[in-house]
Amino acid sequence: MKKATVGAVVVGSAAVVAVAALIVRHRMRKTSKWGRAKAILKEFEEKCATPDAKLKQVADAMTVEMHAGLASEGGSKLKMLISYVDNLPTGDEEEVFYALDLGGTNFRVLRVQLGGKSGGIIHQEFAEASIPPNLMVGSSEALFDYIAAELAKFVAAEEEKFHQPPGRQRELGFTFSFPIMQTSINSGTLIRWTKGFSIDDTVGKDVVAELEKAMHRQGVDMRVSALVNDTVGTLAGGRFSNKDVSIAVILGTGTNAAYVERAQAIPKWNGPLPKSGEMVINMEWGNFRSSHLPLTAYDHAMDTDSLNPGEQIFEKICSGMYLGEILRRVLLRMAEEAGIFGDEVPPKLKNSFILRTPEMSAVHHDTSSDLRVVGDKLKDILEISNTCLKTRRLVVELCNIVATRGARLAAAGVLGIVKKMGRDTPEESGQETIVVAMDGGLYEHYTEYRKCLENSLVGLLGEEMSTSIVFKHANDGSGIGAALLAASNSLYVEDRS
Repeated sequence: MKKATVGAVVVGSAAVVAVAALIVRHRMRKTSKWGRAKAILKEFEEKCATPDAKLKQVADAMTVEMHAGLASEGGSKLKMLISYVDNLPTGDEEEVFYALDLGGTNFRVLRVQLGGKSGGIIHQEFAEASIPPNLMVGSSEALFDYIAAELAKFVAAEEEKFHQPPGRQRELGFTFSFPIMQTSINSGTLIRWTKGFSIDDTVGKDVVAELEKAMHRQGVDMRVSALVNDTVGTLAGGRFSNKDVSIAVILGTGTNAAYVERAQAIPKWNGPLPKSGEMVINMEWGNFRSSHLPLTAYDHAMDTDSLNPGEQIFEKICSGMYLGEILRRVLLRMAEEAGIFGDEVPPKLKNSFILRTPEMSAVHHDTSSDLRVVGDKLKDILEISNTCLKTRRLVVELCNIVATRGARLAAAGVLGIVKKMGRDTPEESGQETIVVAMDGGLYEHYTEYRKCLENSLVGLLGEEMSTSIVFKHANDGSGIGAALLAASNSLYVEDRS
């Protein structure tokens, strides 16, 4: 009996040891997996680093490319497009004007009633519609017919007081937020699509002619008086209410900047110098690239898989279309190599662009003690349940790295413009304030991104200059700006003088 008991005890002890060994191995495996996740995080953070010295190099590179783009067509990755806007709104504009704002996956139709010097904007109204995905890659005629049909509905529903007098045509400002080669204030040919659009038969065509043909087919009696980029429109809208606005930046689905340049500083300008001595330049800064940009393996892979590989590199690390996708790619690697979401890689995490930047923003802004929003978003979007607090914190850390890099690089871009304008030191700037008109959903809604961008620019300019730079949110600036530019370029402007 004793022998049996001893044997049982030995066997029992062996089992306990075996179980303990399994537990230790499991813990070690978990620890090593977590260590792998932290290593991936650390490597990513280092690759995305944006110390002030690097940002100043990016700003200087931006300034150099601006000079090159103004010197000759094709001289730089920055197109530095001449907008033909040489007179920004003065506040004297009046009557009713329309705007069509095609900025990305959505577009808006606006009607703006202007009251002249004393009235400002008396009334504004808009309707919004989404572009069906099939029209983003279909034909030019199908896209513009869809837009013109929505415009027709908007006009048909308006009150009688907005009707034009007999013999007077409605006038429209067309905000077209894609790279165009402007040939006059109301004509321009498409250089290439961005933001997920890919319609080959529009490239090289005059987009105003395409729209006016579609309006004619849809029975809309309207003339396009001004073709503007969304950033130029934002600059015009900002200037209408603040005379110190000289730079505009869009940070939304994509990103771009425009600014007021001295006409004499544009070597490629061949026409007579405008009376104002100024010209608004549409930079198309989304296409900026430099060896100083902190690019990672995830950025290179995303670029390779994109519709426009090698193009819009700055946009792909700064703008709303891409931030969530960068985050997804890092999370996927962590899931594959470190099992942060369990033994199986969540299938939804393999879907490109499933993690949108608005969701990333919600995750980043989660201040609850258990990071409940993070857990809910992972469950709702990626079908990942029961994440632990440690994993949720890791996700928030990644959001912060992606957003901080994007915001600080955008700040470096603005610094590059301020340098080109010769306004980056107290001596050169004098007492004048530089107001930057900002628009776009990323800037408006992603609070951490916005605060980081503004604080970074102030830090880069230094304490003496910190009060000279002001950011102004020009809400709906691109649409209202287009209507204002239609007003200042109206066929009937002489009737009011």
